Amino acid sequence: MQEDIEQRISAIYHAHYQDVYYFLLHFTGNQNDAEDLTQEVFTRVLKGLAGFDGRVTLKTWLFSIAKHAAIDQHRKQKVKSFFSENWLMKLATKEGGPENVLTKRENVRELKQAIQNLAPHYRLVLILRCIEEYSVKETAEILGVSESKVKVNTHRALKLVKEMMNDTEEGGFLNEWARG
Repeated sequence: MQEDIEQRISAIYHAHYQDVYYFLLHFTGNQNDAEDLTQEVFTRVLKGLAGFDGRVTLKTWLFSIAKHAAIDQHRKQKVKSFFSENWLMKLATKEGGPENVLTKRENVRELKQAIQNLAPHYRLVLILRCIEEYSVKETAEILGVSESKVKVNTHRALKLVKEMMNDTEEGGFLNEWARG
């Protein structure tokens, strides 16, 4: 019995560690915090595995645990950063002159600042929908809300970020990011 649980948790860990880690890295913006939270998630999984009844997919259950761990961490430390610098640097253009690079870097800085000012429930929906590219249904299951709430929160979060960035142009930086 004990060996079966060990094998099962090992299989779950190997299959989902990276996804959970990157989700938490996007939320915290800090590698050490993401590593600690990922360990916390799998500790919670180990404690709750016997009670997992399969009503939702295993991945949805894991991300629900990760979401709660991230929110708990946010409440304790009032997390200030959102995206890792490595992820943000991928947004910068690889082509063009120094002006383009400087403009992209300024846009990335503004985006990072705008997202840092969002409430956690808006951060979570942006991570899941825009970064992790989960479907509306998967996001709703992970967050424990209705699909319509996911759509509304995604729209509101993008609108707030857009307002904070004063990006009202149709082809503006945020419009490109949200599509892409």
